[in-house]
Amino acid sequence: MSFDLVIRGGKVVDGTGAAPRLADVAINGDQIVAIGDVAEPGKREIDAEGKIVTPGFVDLHTHLDAQIGWDPMLTPISYHGVTSALLGNCGVTFAPCKPDDRELLAGMMETVEDIPKDAIMGGLPWDWESHGEYLQSIARLNPSINVGGLIGHCALRYYVMGERGVAEQATDEEKQRMAEIAGQAVRDGAIGFSTSRFLGHFLPDGRHVPGTHADHDELIQIAAAVGKAGGLMQNVLNLGGDLEGELQLLREQAEASGGTVLFSLTAGPNDSFGDKITAAVEAMRADGLDVNSVCIPRGSGLVSGLSSLPLWRGANWKALMNAPFEERLAMVRDADTVAALVAEAQEKPSRMKLADTYYLGASDVPNYNAGSESSLEALAAEAGEHPAQTWLRMALETDGKALFVIKLFNKNPSSLAKLISTDFCLPGLGDAGAHVGQIMDSGWGTYVLSHWVRDAGLYSLEEGVRRITSAPARIMGLRDRGVLAVGQRADLNVIDLDQLTELMPSMAYDFPGGAARFVQRARGYVATVCNGQVVLEADELTGSRAGELVSAAA
Repeated sequence: MSFDLVIRGGKVVDGTGAAPRLADVAINGDQIVAIGDVAEPGKREIDAEGKIVTPGFVDLHTHLDAQIGWDPMLTPISYHGVTSALLGNCGVTFAPCKPDDRELLAGMMETVEDIPKDAIMGGLPWDWESHGEYLQSIARLNPSINVGGLIGHCALRYYVMGERGVAEQATDEEKQRMAEIAGQAVRDGAIGFSTSRFLGHFLPDGRHVPGTHADHDELIQIAAAVGKAGGLMQNVLNLGGDLEGELQLLREQAEASGGTVLFSLTAGPNDSFGDKITAAVEAMRADGLDVNSVCIPRGSGLVSGLSSLPLWRGANWKALMNAPFEERLAMVRDADTVAALVAEAQEKPSRMKLADTYYLGASDVPNYNAGSESSLEALAAEAGEHPAQTWLRMALETDGKALFVIKLFNKNPSSLAKLISTDFCLPGLGDAGAHVGQIMDSGWGTYVLSHWVRDAGLYSLEEGVRRITSAPARIMGLRDRGVLAVGQRADLNVIDLDQLTELMPSMAYDFPGGAARFVQRARGYVATVCNGQVVLEADELTGSRAGELVSAAA
């Protein structure tokens, strides 16, 4: 007897939180069939001696809804151990959709998630109206890893209410209709429902996206229908506004659905903000309510560099950043152009706080944990320069490769560590597929294991793995993934933990029409297996497209 694949001699970290153990893992087809001392050979074998073997990572927060149309490899998360990804977060989705509303939904995705409308319109088949039809359409794209979808409030509200759905409250009949459609979407394969109440999400005409100001009763009715079908309720809340009211809405959703509720969260500048939310959520959980959050596991925000975002405004800076990249390089090599840019920056202060703008370093490994001495403000002071002069000089010295991370979120490392140590808050929120020319957090799972487990010791190895595998799999409703056990689907990683790291983000011009996006690779992934097939080996994608559509109803 032989097996299709045997992973030999690794330290198995099974995703449950149990202590690691040395074992072989045998796979036939898409299932794990043995874990232990496997004597029989495999048709293919992977040497995992000295490596860890984990379940595939589960990414709860992506916006790959558009990108999957032209990049079925789902990069860059497929470089970072992710084998199951949730699409359709934040209320912005492409279904349900009447044919006449396609451009509106594409335009909404462009303004909210910074995905080019033209790429969306030309890169997707648009062969659906209902959400169930949409799910079947993306399944036919044969992605490299598993994907699941949420039905979004914005699309649903516009589908039911039309133009009234942008700013008006729904009638009782419209609420009932939305609840019915959301429940049916879950029965048709959706993971659940998503909504956004964040005041920073706009339509192209400047109005808030549909659902932003929907009354609680609308969401409670939807929650009841979604929960009855076994689905998830995902939220982006207006936590900077009516904090008490938004937290109460989470409770009401959980009570109405009887199921799982998820919301996005970041750590505040001190513990008081996080402590208040923690107390409220822990009270809900003590009452038996399944309320959870997901948080970016590092200080994050925008990425600035010659290939992406400038820090200053004005005609000269606009001309610089509107030019093709090679022309930008030529411009920063010209002393007169640089002088004009610096003069303009002296007249118009930076849009960003330069003390929170950190150089990612000169090596191929980004330094996400640099101290204040690596801020642009400090580097400029040390050099006796205006910060714009420093930014331009570093761009010139690196042929335009120098990058800075502008930490808009999670600026306080201790507050962040405290938040992601709670039972309810999982690391994640990478936002893959969105804001692709401005941010890059898709390697969040790599960061959790390399920083919070290996370097900082916030989590034990088994706990760190649990938080990025079985814990998010449970929230997605995936009963056959997220744990290494006989009978489970064969989604797993073989990782050299000592070498594991994210690599420096770089700009690619591979979106439709040559649009730019950040890509980030990793080092340390010996192999990633999805549904029994090796999709990544030695940090390189194999080309295998083994992913499936996953659903809460499965």
